[in-house]
Order: sequence, then structure tokens, then C-alpha cells
Amino acid sequence: MSLSILLSMSAFALAASISPGPVNLVGLSSGSRYPLIRGLIFVSGATLGFLVLFVAVGLGLNQLFELWPALFTVLRWAGIGFLLYLSFLLARSDGELSSDHIKAPGFWTGALMQWLNPKAWLASAAGISTYAPNGELQILIIFTALYAVICWLSLSSWVVAGAFFRDAIHQPKYLKRFNQLLALLLFLSCIVVIFSTEFL
Repeated sequence: MSLSILLSMSAFALAASISPGPVNLVGLSSGSRYPLIRGLIFVSGATLGFLVLFVAVGLGLNQLFELWPALFTVLRWAGIGFLLYLSFLLARSDGELSSDHIKAPGFWTGALMQWLNPKAWLASAAGISTYAPNGELQILIIFTALYAVICWLSLSSWVVAGAFFRDAIHQPKYLKRFNQLLALLLFLSCIVVIFSTEFL
């Protein structure tokens, strides 16, 4: 495989991973409210969840939705419901920095979010159709390995940004407004999903 193809794959993975989306916003919120390690645990789960989804799409999972479109409709609305729930939790936050690590989004929350995240499905479908349209296993393995590093670093950067904002807006009233802004952005992402006609 040529260097230009590898660079192209890397650029695609970076653009798809670092651009704003539900998982990025939750990572940002986690970094602003909890110790950095909690956000990185969430990011690790989200990265693994995406990689499993990416490989599944590469091996033909998207064909399953072509056979049973209703299955994707159920997944779509489950994702919307989950994002709305997260938006609600952020909106009602009182802005107090919590030391209760149980309430922080964890590894499995991150993994599940990717399977309920339309952005992850779009990135998987677009990446596979561009670079491995015939299901070439070698290309899929290389692309997945690139994604593993780039996705984790990209999502982690949002957590680190959240940690920076925590220091800048440590007063509860400011953190409350910050969480409300994130809640609004998550809500708007749900609106985009609802009015989009196709994700695969």
C-alpha cells in the first residue's frame, strides 16, 4: 500500500474523529466535570466501540440494514433517545464538580454510544466505501489500526479541552452554563438526525 493512500486514510480518520459530534461533546463535558482519567476511560470505550462497528461495517453489516431497513430505524430512534437523555442530564446539572466517579460516563457508555451514534455509522460507511469497497481484509486491518490511534487521540483532545475549561470556569454558575450549552448542542445534533433522510 502506497504512502499516499495511508496519508489519505489518516486524514479521513482524523477529520471524522476530531470533528464535533455526540461522543466528542460528552468527552468535553466529562473533562470539565471529572478527573482526567475518567474521561480517558470513556474515550477508550468509545474508541473500541467505534472500531468494532467499523470492522463490522467493513465485513458487510450494512448489508443487513439493506435487507431489514426497520432494524436501522429502531437503532436510529434508540440513538436519538439516548442522546436526548444525555442532553437532559447535562441541562439539569447544577454545575458542582462531582467527586462521585460512578456518575461519570464510563468505558461501556463510550462503547455503546458509538453504536447509537449516527456520525459513527456515517464515518464507517463512508470510509469503507471509499477505501475498501470490496471488503479487502488487508486494507480493512490497516485502516482499523490507523483509526485506533487517531480516534483515541482525537477524542482524548476533547477531554483535555474540557479539563482546561474546568480550570477556566471552575465556579458552579459558569460550569452550569457550560453544561447547558453542551446540552443544547447535543439536542441540536438530535434534530439533525431526525430530519436527515439517510445515514448509510
